[in-house]
Amino acid sequence: MNIAPFELERWFAEYEHEADIMLAESGIRSLEADRFDLDPGKLDYVIPTDGDPELRAEVADRYDREADEVLFTCGAQEANFLAFLALMDGDEALGGDAAASGSADQTPHAVVVTPTYQALHAVPEALGDVSRVWLEPPEWELDVDAVADAIRPETSVVVLNNPNNPTGRYHPEEKVRELYDVAADHDAYLLCDEVYRLLSDDPLPPVASMGEYGISTASLTKAYGLAGLRFGWIVGPEDVVERAWQWKDYTTISPSIFGQHLAEQALGERERAILDENRTLAAHNCERVREFVTEYDLSWYDPVGVNGFVSIPDGFDGSKEFCRTVVEEESVVLAPGELFGYDDYFRIGFGLPTDELEEGLSRVGDCIERHA
Repeated sequence: MNIAPFELERWFAEYEHEADIMLAESGIRSLEADRFDLDPGKLDYVIPTDGDPELRAEVADRYDREADEVLFTCGAQEANFLAFLALMDGDEALGGDAAASGSADQTPHAVVVTPTYQALHAVPEALGDVSRVWLEPPEWELDVDAVADAIRPETSVVVLNNPNNPTGRYHPEEKVRELYDVAADHDAYLLCDEVYRLLSDDPLPPVASMGEYGISTASLTKAYGLAGLRFGWIVGPEDVVERAWQWKDYTTISPSIFGQHLAEQALGERERAILDENRTLAAHNCERVREFVTEYDLSWYDPVGVNGFVSIPDGFDGSKEFCRTVVEEESVVLAPGELFGYDDYFRIGFGLPTDELEEGLSRVGDCIERHA
């Protein structure tokens, strides 16, 4: 496996720890630990290692699935990683007409809708071939026909991130169902990273609920404000989940006992209050960024979630120059659009506390004015 460097993480490593304000974070602000019971008892492995069966059953109900069709993971990052291994690695990889017919000499293939989080195309690229279907600005609309044209007999998985990171585009249900049907018609799975789904006031049905070829990944990080738990899950067909579990024995073995303990609380009676609070914060902060975009004559697609993809101001030679100037002069971190394949944009995260957002926007504005 030859994996590409994670360019966004390298960018953060260069600037994040020394900067005053992080305006590139892609999740909602973190909750305080004292809102929860922090005593999980004995700090042992979770047994069984795919997660507590009762909690898996509760999560499965949200997707019209069974407990054995859920695997708890170390965040959505591991969930996606294990799903790709299950679907694309080796002779036992699942999905694709070629795999179904026993043509094991075919290189596994994935179709990935981009721009997206780098792991969603870099991991399958390390395991096989990837065709990328690009969303086009300014609407970033999903082209189902283009995905269909990119599918091959050996395609095992079609990959979507909805709501999209970095653009904030929430592809409508009819488009997602069309995409599911296209994948299923080619004996391929539709894998949807849905970490931002519950930040919407009107969340779409998850892809794993759409049929046997649907796979959903999610976590408690982006919508719940519990990044430090590193608690996520895969939901999908039992054979995919079983194969992912086999790989998990060689990664993290079991989810964190501490993460699972707090997950039970966050997904229980506290959930409604947490999500209501986080949606309110996201909506308020989004309005503030909307005003900023208008004030400086920039453009974006009005997002769902806590990420926006904003046009680069005049006076800068591309996204890296702009973002590097902002962090070096104003100590505010933004994410260059070049890292997502679009050099005319930068990603801004607005899930942080509003006072920090206001200070960050003020500093970015000062930088834009100085270089206008």
